[in-house]
Amino acid sequence: MDMHHIAVAVIIWAAVFVESRKIRGISISYKRFYKERKSFLCIDGSKLIPFEQVNDDYCDCADGSDEPGTAACPNGHFYCANLGFRPHHIQSSRVNDGICDCCDGSDEYNSSAHCQNTCRNLGQKERAELEERMRRLNEGLLMKRQLVEEGADVWREKQAELSELQKVAEDLQIRLEYLRKRKTEAEALKEAALAAAHPSPPPEEPRSPIRAEISLDDHDMPKPMQDTDLLIDTDARLQQWMESAEKREESPKDPEARDPATENDPDAKAAMEAADSAVADLKKSEEAYQRLQMEIRELEDRLAIDFGSEREFLFLLGRCFQIIAYEYTYTICPFNQVTQKSQAGTEVLLGKWDAWGGPKDNPYGMMKYDRGEPCWQDPPGLLMYG
Repeated sequence: MDMHHIAVAVIIWAAVFVESRKIRGISISYKRFYKERKSFLCIDGSKLIPFEQVNDDYCDCADGSDEPGTAACPNGHFYCANLGFRPHHIQSSRVNDGICDCCDGSDEYNSSAHCQNTCRNLGQKERAELEERMRRLNEGLLMKRQLVEEGADVWREKQAELSELQKVAEDLQIRLEYLRKRKTEAEALKEAALAAAHPSPPPEEPRSPIRAEISLDDHDMPKPMQDTDLLIDTDARLQQWMESAEKREESPKDPEARDPATENDPDAKAAMEAADSAVADLKKSEEAYQRLQMEIRELEDRLAIDFGSEREFLFLLGRCFQIIAYEYTYTICPFNQVTQKSQAGTEVLLGKWDAWGGPKDNPYGMMKYDRGEPCWQDPPGLLMYG
């Protein structure tokens, strides 16, 4: 009875040995092509051969499918099971060449090489590396989520700031209209006060024609009048007013140049001070409005920048980073500019922010800066920073 059991076991072992010899070097997905039968059909369907010729170290099929476990076919492939690690295929020419290509040593089943099974150690190392990569990936995703939330907060703050500035600009525009009207009215009052302070002189009475008559028979007639004699009859007050007016015309914008007549006239003095105040207030408000418009344009330009699909790069706005390479210090200010500074203190603009320059599958993987200062006899610089 025992001998019978032993004989059966030997037969089963021999069948398994033959089958394992026949299907060596194939993956589980290809086992259906290598079932034990009378004949074997090449996988490309080009030839039908006896099954005994599979893995007989002679290449019968053009695609090398009859020799998956030997080096007979130059275009064949051997499958490394590598239990505990990653399975893969190798060229059939590497089978039994004395070099361990599979971590389980299955490719050197009939060579002098003594291959140790290192698949378990390799698998443990790869799993540890994979776990570390997953840990870093999770940390990166968490950081990205935080940056997206931070970017959303900053975006809302900037939008609110822009809305507030635009409201201030509207209010200031209304104030400018009021100040312009006030200036016009103040200058009109000033002109009226000045006219009142300097009334027009009375019209000059016509001279008697007798004064200019000359008797040819009168030998005692006076000498002819000179041009300077006419000034004697000119009103002294009119002459003084004319001279003052000439001085005002020479320096109309000089607030310090005051006419004594207006200084002594409280109404004229108050009107001039009111006009000067109106002009100064208008000028101050116009300058403030120009600065405000410039600030609004700068903020609108910043908000128009592409900060990522979820604005995850908005946190970089306003920040700068320095890199020291050899004798140069590079300052990178994302969405602004990149400069290079030598140890001697000379700073060169390498480029100003232009756009993202990454490939289609990763457009935010690289920044593009252009319009940098050109090198000698070179066009303006173009810098790609990733």
